Amino acid sequence: MLRITQLTKNFGRNTAVDAASLHIGAPAMIGIIGRSGAGKSTLLRMLNRLEDATSGSIQFNDREISGLTGADKRAWQADCAMIFQQFNLVPRMDVVSNVLHGTLNRRSTLATLFNLYPTADIHRAIDILDRLGIAEHAPKRAEALSGGQQQRVAIARALMQDPKIILADEPIASLDPMNAQVVMEALRRIHEEDGRMVIANLHTLDTARRYCDRVIGMRAGRIVFDGTPEQLTTDMAREIYGADASFSEEATSTEIGALDRSAKAAAVPA
Repeated sequence: MLRITQLTKNFGRNTAVDAASLHIGAPAMIGIIGRSGAGKSTLLRMLNRLEDATSGSIQFNDREISGLTGADKRAWQADCAMIFQQFNLVPRMDVVSNVLHGTLNRRSTLATLFNLYPTADIHRAIDILDRLGIAEHAPKRAEALSGGQQQRVAIARALMQDPKIILADEPIASLDPMNAQVVMEALRRIHEEDGRMVIANLHTLDTARRYCDRVIGMRAGRIVFDGTPEQLTTDMAREIYGADASFSEEATSTEIGALDRSAKAAAVPA
């Protein structure tokens, strides 16, 4: 279904992603973990084609994705929706219009210019907001909502694209624990109920273990772990986060997550 082969991204002399290979044969909920700077965000941006790979291949259903250009590339970006840590909404625009922006790839320039949407699309946007528990906020400006609510608006916008894959780049990093749980549960339901592939960069092992079927660990641009949450042992966590990680064999994933958060302050973003 999705096959990544020897995917590499260089920024000058720095290698952000180093010969990453990955095969996902069926829709799944997948978490990517690792210290800040491990290459997680760059990997997702290459999958969505926001960044071009230096070398390697991305294939989806046996179609080569890494070389797409123009309309074909835009069509792929509609099929492979992206959710960002900072939401990327239009703050002064109402919520339902932000969600309707998920249809921009298939609308004419004139319709986009005059902000014209078919009634069916408006109803669908409200239905998606209702599914995510925020339909009552549809007429409000996005900036009036809490961070957790704004992230659910961003998820609704992604769903308006009717994508085959949803990529989420640190979707809960800026949220409090309660809102983080709501957002992760929403992504999990979307995978289970819609049969969509969801790939999320996550900053704690707790979250990956709780919500994901499969966990990918990255270190220094390379994939160093690919397995189930149950296979994510303390020794493997050291492999992902570094041999100098100062936690005991009995360390919890919360402690390891705290290590990662402290590293984020000093590291270059992925």
